[in-house]
Amino acid sequence: MSAHRSVSGPQHSQATASTEMRCDVRIVLGEDQSLDIPVRFGYHADDPFAVALEFLGPAAEAGTWLFARDLLWEGLQKPVGLGDVRIWPPCPCHGRPHLRIMLQGGDGSILLDLPVRKVRRWLRQECFALVAPGSEGDAVDWNAELRGLTT
Repeated sequence: MSAHRSVSGPQHSQATASTEMRCDVRIVLGEDQSLDIPVRFGYHADDPFAVALEFLGPAAEAGTWLFARDLLWEGLQKPVGLGDVRIWPPCPCHGRPHLRIMLQGGDGSILLDLPVRKVRRWLRQECFALVAPGSEGDAVDWNAELRGLTT
C-alpha cells in the first residue's frame, strides 16, 4: 500500500499531535552490496492506525509508504505482513542485527535494514505516548469518517 502524503511537524508536539523520527536505513542491493539513505517515519494522532515512511534525499522518488503502526510493532517481535509491506525482526543467528522491511509496489520491490533499537524506542516513547496501543479507535472521529463516505 503506497500513498503519497506529506509528513512534517516537530519532533513531538501536543499542538500537532504528531511525532517523527529521522534515521538512515540501508537499502539491500545484493548479498554484499548496500546503500545508506535517509528516511523519515511519521505518526499523526489524527490517523492513529498508520505510520508513514518517507524516503528523503536521492531516494525521494520512492515516495511515502503508509502502513499499520501495529505491523511495525509486531515486526519487531516476529515476521509479519502480506502483500506490499513485510517486516522481519532481527535474526542474530543468521548474522542480521537489523529490522528488515520489504516494500513491494508496481515498480518493483525494495529491501531495507533499519536500526531496531531506534525504531522500538520511537514507537514506545513517542507514538504510544500520543495514542496508546488498543485505543486507536477512540482517537478517530467516526462521525466525520461516515460523513466522508456518504458525501
